[in-house]
Amino acid sequence: MKDPLEATTLQILKAIGEDPHREGLKKTPLRVARAWREITSGYSADLDKIFNGAFFKAYSREMVIVKDISFYSLCEHHMLPFFGKAHVAYIPGRHIVGLSKIPRLVETFARRLQVQERLTAQVAETLFKKLKPRGVGVVIEAQHLCVNMRGVKNETAFAVTSSMLGMFQTDSRVRAEFLNLVKP
Repeated sequence: MKDPLEATTLQILKAIGEDPHREGLKKTPLRVARAWREITSGYSADLDKIFNGAFFKAYSREMVIVKDISFYSLCEHHMLPFFGKAHVAYIPGRHIVGLSKIPRLVETFARRLQVQERLTAQVAETLFKKLKPRGVGVVIEAQHLCVNMRGVKNETAFAVTSSMLGMFQTDSRVRAEFLNLVKP
């Protein structure tokens, strides 16, 4: 077995007391290696390719929101999943961006070992840097399996994080409008 992810998975199976050669587990190291490469593909993503030059002249200065963006990530502390919804808004400067680029941006940063606070900030800061809007707001709501299934074992807890830049940070009316528009 040359693949280090497969070899490590084989060792984990042995360490927890499983027989990695039993029928249901024979191909598990291969499947786990493929899954890990997919769910950590954000490390190899090129942010410029994500945006792919999809900036267009802005004809409006009103808030643009893409809400309820589903995502899945892995907590860097326990390597257990956390998942939820991201709400991303910006107020255009000179340009707007293709709407599909926003969920792709969220997915790129989510497909890394993460903490929710950093994920929120990375999405906001990258959009602010690449698009140069008048402001960016990001709110992420997520459920963490490291909270739900281990430790405190609280099945109903959700974490909510936000990052506000530009007008979303300095203008309380803009911030309030955004938060009102994304609440369930």
